[in-house]
Amino acid sequence: MQPDTRGAIQAAMRAVFPSVEARLARFYQMQEYHLGWRDEQLALTESDPGKLIRPQLVLLACQAAGGDPTQALPLAAGIQLLHDFTLIHDDIEDDSATRRGRPTLWSLWGLAQGINAGDGMFVLAHLAIHGLTTTGVPPERVLAVLHRFDEVILQICEGQFLDLSFEGDLSIDPEAYLMMIARKTAILVAGACELGAIVAGASPTTVAALRDFGRSVGLAFQIEDDILGIWGAPVLTGKPLAADLVRKKVSLPVVYALAHSPHRDELARIYRGEAMDDAAVAQALAILDGVDAQAFCAAQAREHHAAAFAALAQIEPVAGTPAEAAQAHLRALAEGLIGRQA
Repeated sequence: MQPDTRGAIQAAMRAVFPSVEARLARFYQMQEYHLGWRDEQLALTESDPGKLIRPQLVLLACQAAGGDPTQALPLAAGIQLLHDFTLIHDDIEDDSATRRGRPTLWSLWGLAQGINAGDGMFVLAHLAIHGLTTTGVPPERVLAVLHRFDEVILQICEGQFLDLSFEGDLSIDPEAYLMMIARKTAILVAGACELGAIVAGASPTTVAALRDFGRSVGLAFQIEDDILGIWGAPVLTGKPLAADLVRKKVSLPVVYALAHSPHRDELARIYRGEAMDDAAVAQALAILDGVDAQAFCAAQAREHHAAAFAALAQIEPVAGTPAEAAQAHLRALAEGLIGRQA
């Protein structure tokens, strides 16, 4: 059983926020609101930080590669801050008024302030990683982490470009969709694992194995999420049945049906029509079920799970060490995604 490192990760994130004069305080407080540390009146509040999967992967990968995870805490903070930067901008680009049941940052303080707050968090993510110099990580290794971190960010931007360009395009195929989620979603999971291994000073083979593990886990997670968005049980997901169809989200099951169903034109007509009523949702579900879209997606997820396990198996475990325990935890994390219900 791994200790809960979320408190340490949040403390490392908080440490990056500067003390500023009163006139500037709201700039950072808006960011802290997005992180769940403040309420809509910008008063301090307690909230569940969530699973913090990506920064925890940083620490686990560092330990699995034979390193000291406490040295990687600034990187873990930077990875989470980067993730939250992308969410702030995603909410703007998607015109989303709520996230996790709360008003989004831009919907409360306006588009311009939302963009600027996201940009500020982008910089804080980099400043967090510079903190690796205070935990004993050699300077050349810190530089390598920063270089790769920026490459990861660029791929996330590429993925967001693809996602935005796909809007309204019902001709995309599964291959194009998988290319998009590999960049938009999976690359940050891959980067968390890869960068954690770099902090540990791991060999190129181990770094590559953990990167491949993270990429496959990220792809599997997103595909599982696409399945749950349509067929997940509301009592477990907390969302209405077929929520992604109601939102007309073009996820992998829909992309697959549009490419393979003899009723693809009808599905396209439904997606281009007015708001989805119950009859339209039922019709769309029937079209997806007619080509076994759920089974196709489940098979894709299993394929990526298998690739994740294969990548992890390339790392030689040393019996009885913290590295072996971390590798076991990474395996358990991947196994927990298989056929998840929520």
